[in-house]
Amino acid sequence: MPVEMGMWRIDGDTPKRLTSAMLPSEATLEQYLEKDPSLLGERLLVIGRQVKTPHGKLIDLLAMDGEGNLHVLELKRDKTPRDVVAQVLDYGSWVSTLDRDSIIDLANHHLDVPFESAFEEVFGTSAPDELNAALQLTIVATDLDPGSERIVTYLRTFGVPVNAVFFSYLEDDGRRYLARSWLAREDESEPGGTAYPKTKKGKRAEWNGRDWFVSFGDDPVGRSWVDGEKYGFVSAGGDVWYSRSLRNLPLGARINVHIPSRGYVAIGEVIGPAERFDRAQISVDGVEVPLASQTLVGTYLRGRDGEGETDEMGEWVVPVRWFTSVPAEQAYWEKGMFANQNSACKLRQEFTLERLAQHFDLDGDEGE
Repeated sequence: MPVEMGMWRIDGDTPKRLTSAMLPSEATLEQYLEKDPSLLGERLLVIGRQVKTPHGKLIDLLAMDGEGNLHVLELKRDKTPRDVVAQVLDYGSWVSTLDRDSIIDLANHHLDVPFESAFEEVFGTSAPDELNAALQLTIVATDLDPGSERIVTYLRTFGVPVNAVFFSYLEDDGRRYLARSWLAREDESEPGGTAYPKTKKGKRAEWNGRDWFVSFGDDPVGRSWVDGEKYGFVSAGGDVWYSRSLRNLPLGARINVHIPSRGYVAIGEVIGPAERFDRAQISVDGVEVPLASQTLVGTYLRGRDGEGETDEMGEWVVPVRWFTSVPAEQAYWEKGMFANQNSACKLRQEFTLERLAQHFDLDGDEGE
């Protein structure tokens, strides 16, 4: 049966029903959603309004959630139930094919700032590697007729990620309100399917086979970037979780070094395998010497009193030849750049790579 929304104001012991009114237009509702897509109950970034498809159609609103999944928002307007459902499915069939680069290009065409910056502004973190792993189709209406409800409910039983939401426009003593109601909760699992399935192919950014992200945890009571920059190394340890990814850096990898909460400080090339700090060697004036024998600002020995270093808890050091480096105080950061809690991982994000190359004046041949 059609969904109906009612709202009452309580004055003393007497409830007073708010008067339903006509929204000036569904275009007005579209503007509201573009300005504040959280009206749908979820934080979203609108990456395009009136997005043109290859078939000459226009998607009312295309949005993205914090996990990088796309949301097609289509207003019912004066369409028949058959037309609005067919249209949102048609849009979904195209949107589901978009890869990461296509999505970023589309977003940059519609947004006033780079996609990566807009994503971080809304969600407080950099965009994930994988975009469009799942898709949600939403029909937006000021009322919901039985035909639309019946078709949407039927499609959901087959796992089609479609839902319908309608807004009631209410007035009370000069105040205006929007009330929202969903046809189905998104955490409901319909028989025979799921409301939010994964798309068949991942939309992860391609890796160039060379660039790695490295997190250097500069710490007043631990490792120091002053040492890493001076002697040419990166390090991680204290637990195998922190050291494992760093130890897997391949010889010849180009690393982009980031200090958490500061920014990027160096780009260099791995020139040797990882070694535990108490065994690590570095080159000083062409002579291999123990790193531990040098005068260091940081502290790297992690063995408990009376106990030696262990592979699991020890600090692991990777020797590096720097192409460029700056002190921690001159770290470079822009909203939308890539950062990760792992000590090392593949760096796929073109936005970060392009910004680093420009900032550090690299021509892209370093490390090749």
